[in-house]
Amino acid sequence: MNTDPSTDPSTAPSAVPSTDPPTDITTDITGDITGDITGDLSAHRAAYQAELAHGVERFLEPRRDTCPWCGSARLSVRLRTPDLIQHKPGHFVLERCGDCRHIFQNPRLTPAGLDFYYRDFYDGLGEGLAQRLFDRREQSYRGRAELVRPYTTPRSWLDVGTGYGHFCRSARRLWPDTVFDGLDQGVSVEEGHRRGWLDGCHRGEFTELAPGLAGRYDVVSMHHYLEHTRDPFRELDTAAAVVPTDGHLLIELPDPESFFGRLLGRWWVPWLQPQHQHLIPPRNLLDALTERGFEPVAVQRGAAHQGWDLLYGLALALSSLGPDPRLPWLSVEPTRWRRLRRSAVWLLGAPALAVASGLDAALRPVVRRTRGSNAYRVLARRTATPTHPPTSAH
Repeated sequence: MNTDPSTDPSTAPSAVPSTDPPTDITTDITGDITGDITGDLSAHRAAYQAELAHGVERFLEPRRDTCPWCGSARLSVRLRTPDLIQHKPGHFVLERCGDCRHIFQNPRLTPAGLDFYYRDFYDGLGEGLAQRLFDRREQSYRGRAELVRPYTTPRSWLDVGTGYGHFCRSARRLWPDTVFDGLDQGVSVEEGHRRGWLDGCHRGEFTELAPGLAGRYDVVSMHHYLEHTRDPFRELDTAAAVVPTDGHLLIELPDPESFFGRLLGRWWVPWLQPQHQHLIPPRNLLDALTERGFEPVAVQRGAAHQGWDLLYGLALALSSLGPDPRLPWLSVEPTRWRRLRRSAVWLLGAPALAVASGLDAALRPVVRRTRGSNAYRVLARRTATPTHPPTSAH
């Protein structure tokens, strides 16, 4: 296969564009998670303010001076940004390696920091918002499921980082005879099993559960999972141990080489600080897979594009001008004036959002034929043995 990441050699006839347009931008990406909560939020506020009294600097590890991917010391700052989605306190830095072009959070969050910044994002106060966003990704889910069609008929499929199992719920419409299991650290995976979206569930860390998973699944997927992990090499080593010979590994990631990342700077949603620990260029991922005994059989860049960069970027900017004052981790009280300010920002910004949405729609066909896509997918087949020993994390 041609694995040059500047091309899109995947199966063009089956490539399903990822164009799930948002239907309620004000609710979806303003950080307005409290709209789903009724009742008094004073208990949430008191708990957060007590924790924040100790500061957020303790949530960061010491800065490292070498690239975690290749070990190079040629590092430069790619981005400095606060938390633009939840608006929790703190500032974060993404650095880029001058040799392998890997982008990573530096200094990175501690495990306690990850717990703090994930809290109330996908569950708790943020559960309703997260569910709506996941529900509106049907075309993306279908595109992922379609990608494996020319290469295998899956009997059993494990989705790592599945959340509630939205992808599995969608994919079983294409693969009704496939057993879909999900794995995640949170309680969401158990809820997905209870809903019937998952045939089986595994709660915990992929790297810790691997011994009981090896050889059980002929397809393992990681959709927007690796960028959240502390050690992508360890996750890929685990995948190599779990996927059997002739099985397939499907990965989707944000593309840090996207034109929109350069254009929008901190307002590009896939930077997603502070959650995203690593932004992996396609070439680096392809090389890492080959080292671990995988043969890349399909790469999608254009078809994986999710065409909302300008719209979501503008929405992040508006949200920063008028954050929801009810958010319990903010240091200010939710006064009437702050609520009116927020409403005014979104009212005045509505025409610009409509223009941004139209520009996104106009650009989608162009982006799908270029290197500008905001995501990419790789499907790789497990061969009998690695071509050479895996590279260890530096």
